[in-house]
Amino acid sequence: MKMNLEISESDLLLLVCRQLESLFLSLKVGEKECLEAMIRQTLPRCEHCFLHTRVKRYVIDGVAQFNPYHSGKYAVFLYFLSNTLFNQAAPEMRSLADRLYFLNKALNGVELYYEVALPSIFMLDHPVGSVIGRAEFQDYFSFSQNCTVGNNWDCYPRIGRRVAMLSGSKIIGDCQLGNNVILAANACVIDSNVPDCSIVFGSSPNLTFKHRSEAFFESYFETAGGVKPNCD
Repeated sequence: MKMNLEISESDLLLLVCRQLESLFLSLKVGEKECLEAMIRQTLPRCEHCFLHTRVKRYVIDGVAQFNPYHSGKYAVFLYFLSNTLFNQAAPEMRSLADRLYFLNKALNGVELYYEVALPSIFMLDHPVGSVIGRAEFQDYFSFSQNCTVGNNWDCYPRIGRRVAMLSGSKIIGDCQLGNNVILAANACVIDSNVPDCSIVFGSSPNLTFKHRSEAFFESYFETAGGVKPNCD
């Protein structure tokens, strides 16, 4: 791993442990060692994700940068850490994943449950008030503040590659979103499909789609969209 860490891995472990113990009970036997192992697996996931963003200060001279005092980066880290722990650690460590999820919500005001399978490349920007629930996600998903992804009558969205949710937008229920989609501020897609290469305005069932070329979306995601569209 070549990612530049603002603090050492040992200090990062200490930071996470102190934050957990400040909000909850003291760590149980074996939990600190489990966190240490999971952090070691999580940091490469953060590096891969950060390397695919154009957001300022995430990459400098081709090297991913991780500063845990940058709340956006730390929110991504805590999601990946809780998700890694849920998928890789022993079942008895499930409570630790719960506390990490709770810690992320308390610190960053974002709902990112560890069982939600976000893609390996996603980006958030000022995510306060956002609730990102279960859906099928593909790479280069991004969201901003007060966004919602969730189910309607146990039907979940299916979200394509390079989908950006602007402030206050929502994707709810039985939705199929194509590739290269931007949800305008406060757009609300409920049980509706969205074609490729679309900017979405309004609320279901009265949605308005403005078609744009794929080149437009490549330019958007290369700059304002925050994620590199063709970097694998």
